[in-house]
Amino acid sequence: MSTTPTDTTTPPSAISVHHLTKTFGQGGLAVHAVNDIDLDINAGEVVLVMGPSGSGKTTLLLMLGAMLRPTSGSVLIDGIDLATAPERRLPALRATHLGFIFQDFNRLSALTARENVELACNIAGTVGRDAHHRATDLLDRVGLTERLDFRPDQLSGGEKQRVAIARALANNPTVLLADEPTANLDSGHGREIARLLRRLAEEDGRSIVIVSHDDRLREVADRILWLEDGTFRELASMVTDPVCGMAVEPAGNPTTILDGTRWWFCSTHCHEEFTADPSRFIRPPDQ
Repeated sequence: MSTTPTDTTTPPSAISVHHLTKTFGQGGLAVHAVNDIDLDINAGEVVLVMGPSGSGKTTLLLMLGAMLRPTSGSVLIDGIDLATAPERRLPALRATHLGFIFQDFNRLSALTARENVELACNIAGTVGRDAHHRATDLLDRVGLTERLDFRPDQLSGGEKQRVAIARALANNPTVLLADEPTANLDSGHGREIARLLRRLAEEDGRSIVIVSHDDRLREVADRILWLEDGTFRELASMVTDPVCGMAVEPAGNPTTILDGTRWWFCSTHCHEEFTADPSRFIRPPDQ
C-alpha cells in the first residue's frame, strides 16, 4: 500500500526580489540608488520600508511597480519577472497584478467618489453596470457607503485617501504599493488608513508594501525594513521624532532633554520647532 508524502514545499512569495540594483550615472559620477537588495514578501504580509530622504525608497517602489527598469537583478510577482518583461507587456502586468496608492490621492476633481472608482474599474476591464456595482462595493468596503456621490472637494483628507485605496483595488491586485499613504493626513485619519491597509492584507491575503517616514505605520506592519544608502540596515534602536513622526537613529541626530526625558529629532528644523513650544507635541498620558 503506497502513501502520499506530505507536501512540505514552502509556497512561493508574492514578491521575490533578487540582487536588485539601480544605478544612475556612470563612472565616478555613478550613484547606486538601490544596491544589491534581496527581499521576499509573502501573501498577506504588510512590509513597511522606512529611511531618510534620498535613501532609495521611492526608487525601490518604482521598480517593484514596473515603472522603473533596474540596472540589474530581478523582481518576480506571481512568478513573472518585471525586470526582464518586454516593455509592451508592462502596462498589462501593472493593470492585472499591481495596485498603487499615493500621498496626493490622484483623484479627478470633477467626478464623484463612485465615478472615480468606476473609471479605475473601466481601465481594469470592468464596464457598465458591473463597474458601477464593483465601485459601490469597494467604497462600502473602505467605509464610504454614505459618500458615494460626493466630489473630492466635499471629502476630508482621510476620505479622499479611502477613495484612492478603493480605486487601487479595482483590478483585484496581488500587491498593493503605497507611497507615503498617510503623509497628508492628521494623526487620527492617518491611523485609520493604516488600520484599513492592515485589514485588507488580512482579509484578502494581499501583499502590501508601504514606503513612508510615518512612524504610526509601524503598528500595522509585519516587518519594518530600514533603507539607507540603497541597502537595508538593521532597525535596532530607532526612536520617534515627536514633531514629524519619523523614525530616527539617536546617534548623530539633534537631541534635547525636557523634564528628565530625552527626545531626538530628524533635523535641526524639527528640533527648533519642538523647543519653541514642546506642549504642541507632547500629549498627556491619557490621550
